[in-house]
Amino acid sequence: MMTLSPQGHARGVALAFGGIVVLSFDSLLVRLADSDGWNIAFWRGALMALVVGLCYCQRRRLATLNAHRGAALVSSALLAAISVLFVMAVVNTRVANVVVILSTAPLFAAILTRCVLREPVATRTWLAIGLAMLGLLVVFAGSLSGDGLLGDLYALASALAVGANLTLLRRYPTLDRLPLIAGGGVLTALVAWPMATPLALDTQSYAVLGVMGLLQMPLATALINTATRYLPSAEVALFYLVEAILGTLWVWWLLGEDPPSATLYGGTLTILTLMANAWLGMRARPGR
Repeated sequence: MMTLSPQGHARGVALAFGGIVVLSFDSLLVRLADSDGWNIAFWRGALMALVVGLCYCQRRRLATLNAHRGAALVSSALLAAISVLFVMAVVNTRVANVVVILSTAPLFAAILTRCVLREPVATRTWLAIGLAMLGLLVVFAGSLSGDGLLGDLYALASALAVGANLTLLRRYPTLDRLPLIAGGGVLTALVAWPMATPLALDTQSYAVLGVMGLLQMPLATALINTATRYLPSAEVALFYLVEAILGTLWVWWLLGEDPPSATLYGGTLTILTLMANAWLGMRARPGR
């Protein structure tokens, strides 16, 4: 059990909230990049790997990963899958659908934790999973008559990959996160490279991708990862619900992309369910 001082808890909240606010611009930046999804995935991965890799090499030696090489490789592969699937989701469906579907990642983590790690899952969490999946069905139903179903499926696969990575990191808590992020960036670029034309973009696309890969994503990742030193991972995951709201609002306000009615109804049910489950979980923890 993690014991925190009020100052430590406040610092963790500030770091997590700041990181999620920065991360919430991700979907907007993908839209503003105005390029093929493979091009975005390539530059996003390559630039993140460059920045995070340089920061890591300045601080530590890569030999620290030797104890769990297999887990590190799997985690990097999952991070690459998350990145590629997220970008492909945003370019193939509405941002509101993507962020609502991605907000269910902690529930996938709970299912995988029960099935893989054999850890018990509270009854309220199983009820939350059922209600959240009902909300997702409403979101998916709104895409059946349009062309966003493929993007919704990409987002669902990304949420599953996030849940799998959270489960893996829970199994190996001593793994250093920075090299995993850098490795995920390298794999993302390698996967996207054969389908991408990275040198054929216009100036605006390069500028937006530079902001995303060199500043926005590394900063958001650093803030969120640092927050886990002061808060339990379950509480940090709660802040991803803020991204579901802000990510939709930025694209709505700045680009005029209105969320469909089905997404509003299904998303409201899903997000309220997740918030209630997280709040009840924190209340049930001694010392909170």
